[in-house]
Amino acid sequence: MFFDVLRDLGRPHWVDILLLVKRSTGRSVAELAEALGMSYMGVKQHCVEMERLGYLDTWRRAKEVGRPEKAYRLTPKVAALFPAQTEGLALELLAQAELAGGRPAAEKLLFAYLQKREAAYAARLEGEGLARRAQALAREREADGYLCACEEGAGDGRLRLVEYHQPLGAVAEAYPNLWQMEEKMIGRLLGVGVQRREEVASGLRRVVYELEAG
Repeated sequence: MFFDVLRDLGRPHWVDILLLVKRSTGRSVAELAEALGMSYMGVKQHCVEMERLGYLDTWRRAKEVGRPEKAYRLTPKVAALFPAQTEGLALELLAQAELAGGRPAAEKLLFAYLQKREAAYAARLEGEGLARRAQALAREREADGYLCACEEGAGDGRLRLVEYHQPLGAVAEAYPNLWQMEEKMIGRLLGVGVQRREEVASGLRRVVYELEAG
């Protein structure tokens, strides 16, 4: 994996911190230190250096109790570490399809692409229970660059797929129906109802697929 190479060639703690921050809507030094099993001051030193180089910046995040805390987030400078899935080519092909057959032709091409991805996912899903299938799908989405995890919702215990990167984000901005297509694809793969929502905090974004009990 690309990040394994970076760990070998560079500073492994920096890679771990960047990935933890990417998989969140912001992390404090204390949260990073706990997740990494490192000292507070050790993590702070890494974060300060990456902030100096322009890879991280900070903002004051509100807390339920007490004063706001400083949290770290990624800057656009690290976007190259999370490349899109050849979005330029995809957008050009869709534009050509639209020129030839109108908007429906482009969306039909997108639908065909997702059908192929769905078949590939379905062939590799493991287990008969919802939890195991959701975990397997999260691993497949992770491999496709979505930084996906299968989680239990706090309080309700419902399963959800949470994604912190959208490789086809630019395509979906041009063709918003892609989001609905993906939502329905995930529902068919897991055999349950699915509700998709986006959560944005201080410019940080994640996509959550809530899974209804089967």
